[in-house]
Amino acid sequence: MNEKTLRELLESVRSGKVGIDKAVESLRQLPFEPLGFANVDHHRAIRCGFPEVIYCPGKTPEQVADIFERLASAGGKVLATRGEPTVYEAVAARCPQADYHPLAKTITFDRDPPAERIGHVAVVSAGTSDLPVAEEARITAETMGARVTSNYDVGVAGLHRLLAASKTLQAAKVLVVVAGMEGALASVVGGLVAAPVIAVPTSIGYGASFHGLAALLSMLNSCSSNVSVVNIDNGFAGGYIAAMINRQSVD
Repeated sequence: MNEKTLRELLESVRSGKVGIDKAVESLRQLPFEPLGFANVDHHRAIRCGFPEVIYCPGKTPEQVADIFERLASAGGKVLATRGEPTVYEAVAARCPQADYHPLAKTITFDRDPPAERIGHVAVVSAGTSDLPVAEEARITAETMGARVTSNYDVGVAGLHRLLAASKTLQAAKVLVVVAGMEGALASVVGGLVAAPVIAVPTSIGYGASFHGLAALLSMLNSCSSNVSVVNIDNGFAGGYIAAMINRQSVD
């Protein structure tokens, strides 16, 4: 249950459209619902502004489907990350309206999608190999209500491609920059814009990239003061934080 749903329920009680007993039944699963293997946090949207997100690895398809179904039945949005096709099949059997995004491996559901997304988050990726992480960031931010523009394959090896998109980047409230190899793109973008830049290092690169450690260290040592960094391949965190900043900049 999100804040909007809770307010609607309380207004219905006040107007007499919903009785006390029915309202209590609607609130019975707050703040969390035990499923035996998991405690589904139905209160998180009220506390944090967005519902609990399901991280699929380590869970069986049936466990993900159980959690997804309970969150969907409570209303609002549901996001599951790193979900393989077999996981989506289990979810779709319970929630046919759920959408699967194969490149990002995300599963989404939105009972009440906004007529118009707010603000402006720009997602920038260095190379095509970085697209799965960039798409995870994009879908996360969009699911959280942000308007997102994508600028892909604009790495520093061809700097003219990035500069061609500079006006779009400078119009963004916050940017997510996804890059592997040496991770230089975040610093370059940081020097072009007057907005927060969330750098997401990826594990793309040859041997000395150490599965993303080289890009992570480069981004942590960025000389652009507006750059902050999340963990390797964590497009979800990049998109989530960007959407939160974007929301506050619009309010």
